[in-house]
Amino acid sequence: MSHIYILSPSSSVLDKAAYKRGITRLMAQGHTLEIDQDVLSRSTRFAGDDVQRLSAIKRAAASGADVVMTTRGGYGISRLLGQLPYKAIAKSIDKGTQWVGFSDVTALSLAVMAQTGRSTWAGPALIEDFGRADADGGIDEITLACFDDVISGMAEGTGWRIGKDDPTEFGYQDLTLWGGNLSMVCSMVGTPYLPKVSNGALFLEDVAEPPYRVERMLTQLLHAGVLAQQKVIMLGAFNRFTASAQDKGFAMKTVVQWLRANTKARVLTQLPHGHVNTKVMLPVGKTVDVMVQAKEALVFWSHDHSDTDSN
Repeated sequence: MSHIYILSPSSSVLDKAAYKRGITRLMAQGHTLEIDQDVLSRSTRFAGDDVQRLSAIKRAAASGADVVMTTRGGYGISRLLGQLPYKAIAKSIDKGTQWVGFSDVTALSLAVMAQTGRSTWAGPALIEDFGRADADGGIDEITLACFDDVISGMAEGTGWRIGKDDPTEFGYQDLTLWGGNLSMVCSMVGTPYLPKVSNGALFLEDVAEPPYRVERMLTQLLHAGVLAQQKVIMLGAFNRFTASAQDKGFAMKTVVQWLRANTKARVLTQLPHGHVNTKVMLPVGKTVDVMVQAKEALVFWSHDHSDTDSN
């Protein structure tokens, strides 16, 4: 089993019961856990002040752990981007440490990609996933299987059933997989921490953002020239928002239609990723092949190119 380092680089841990469930589940699976000293610290909304959270990231990079996992997202890593220990993180990745997280961790993943060229994993968090109550189904079996494949070195790709209106029968080779939380991606536009990706496969998700705000953020990426550099845009979950009377039928379907009309990229939906129970793991910064056959999308990051045609 794996040595997993647990830290809180973003918002503070409020749900202590879920935190304890996550710890218990990981230990029950045979993993050795190393808990950062400030994992439960709090400074206003953050898991400790900036110095504490930056120190936690430095300790994680020096831990020699197989996996670095965050307790939760929220907000906080953006404040640290100019001070992150990029060389130490890159060195840890070179030695085999897998950095795993999503939501606010998008900022760390993309900054590491931009500053070092190293790859991290968009995947589960301790509280959101491993800490899920048994009454709510516990940790999702697919999420757990994807996590186990990654930490065992067996992960080579993922797949899912796309939406009924999605494009089919196409394939691309050697795309750069990147993305994460849409709000975080947009917040990094114009900074040295957003990777300059051409020939990209961009995946996006968000939470508590109604469709018009999702479209507004996508418009920012369009006007910034980001979307023009993508071959494929993969949309995960956009959920937990409240619709208003103003919308009058303006929904995520409307946003997807607008996106397809304003970009040449192939737009795929229903990617199982984001603030949802079933969460596939995606290697941020890896070279991948993307293909759609019938209604199944497949993403490979360890694949023999010899028998795949590019369109």
